[in-house]
Amino acid sequence: MNSILIRNAAVVVTMDGRRREIAGGAIMVADNVIVSVGSDAEVAAWIGAAPAQRTPRRVIDAGGCVVLPGLVNCHHHLYQTLTRTIGTGQGRGLFDWLKLLYPVWAGLDPEAVYVSAKLALCELLLSGATTVADHLYLYPNGARIGDEIAAARELGVRFHPTRGSMSLGQSKGGLPPDSVVENEEDILRDCLDAIAEFHDPRPHSMLRIGLAPCSPFSVTADLMKESARLARSHPKVGLHTHLAETRDEHRFCMEKFGMSPLAYAESLGWLGDDVSFAHMVHPSAAEIGTLARTRSGVCHCPSSNMILASGIAPIREMRDQGVKVGLGVDGSASNDGNHMLGEARQAALLQRVGWPGFESRADRMPVREALELATLGGASVLQRDDIGSIETGKAADFVAFRIDDIEHAGALGDPVAALLTCSPTRAWLSVINGRIVVEGGALPGVDLAQLVARHNSISQNLMRKAGLA
Repeated sequence: MNSILIRNAAVVVTMDGRRREIAGGAIMVADNVIVSVGSDAEVAAWIGAAPAQRTPRRVIDAGGCVVLPGLVNCHHHLYQTLTRTIGTGQGRGLFDWLKLLYPVWAGLDPEAVYVSAKLALCELLLSGATTVADHLYLYPNGARIGDEIAAARELGVRFHPTRGSMSLGQSKGGLPPDSVVENEEDILRDCLDAIAEFHDPRPHSMLRIGLAPCSPFSVTADLMKESARLARSHPKVGLHTHLAETRDEHRFCMEKFGMSPLAYAESLGWLGDDVSFAHMVHPSAAEIGTLARTRSGVCHCPSSNMILASGIAPIREMRDQGVKVGLGVDGSASNDGNHMLGEARQAALLQRVGWPGFESRADRMPVREALELATLGGASVLQRDDIGSIETGKAADFVAFRIDDIEHAGALGDPVAALLTCSPTRAWLSVINGRIVVEGGALPGVDLAQLVARHNSISQNLMRKAGLA
């Protein structure tokens, strides 16, 4: 049996039903499950009650650390690390940004998908993410969802890749060029193959597939309906899409369908506990009620929404009405980073700023609520009840951040709040499914310098082929 004892933590933030924060806390892991949580003395007593069976093989002193449940990234485009700052540095909005980058992304191939996924996942792991949902919606030149799955498996991250798709090219009234869209029969066949080959619906699963037609302006209504039918014929296969991200999207839907983006999704059967929408920046008050009533999830992506000037999502109102909300870093070319702890900080700050018609208020999003979005919130959006908190029986996913460093000097009065009010830092320790994947702020066995060099070479080739370098 693999067993690890984490002891002497400054604080263990459990996110359990009582939201306990345990000073001098400890966590005992057996194989891939948390088996004891409490103070050092409480966990030591639990071990002492049956030392022959419970003595840990590895003991880690987490003195000077705050330990959190592993952070859950609900929405990402890992491949976009290859095109950071392209468009965002120029100040482009979503539609213009996409038009610039579609021809670059048309050059992706299996190696590009694999290497970009590995680099982005490394960056996420070092930021405290332990579960990552990705939305890969382009498959040119033989690229497959298995290319990014291979990277995730090598690193040991808990992965929710979605088989995305685009089928509505410019010739049929969509936004993307015809060169990057696929035939719908081929899409659905590949979706079924991905579920059959990779999907694991069991508790503590390390890999679950979702289906994710890209957006109202890049797929047809038929593909949305068929994707929902296919997903719902398999247990725990979620549905995901971009929705209500910008005013341009709202105008597109009103002109093409005669209804708002969410009303359009509802007309296609796209509401429910198995559905999550990335962004949801522009819902009406009534639509927030619809999201809450149907238990549909929202993946809030504050940094992306700011850098593309999409707007400020009304997360406070969503939370107050009971909408399931998690956080997403979003594409690395519409952020341009992969830092989950930093994203939780942005979520808190952006809600405090407010939005048109609402005054700024510092109490609109407390730090601990932002951390809840990044843990329990994301778990709920991904239909997971086995992650998101540090409790006995839950998957052994947790991260530790040092608070005895220069960034947190003078902030020991509330070390939990300091994780977000001070500059976000690198995770010191990360345990996923009972396995140590980050230790001492590093990724054991990963040559980051070599990975970055390989990644940048692929990026430069993509730019050159697209005439942007």
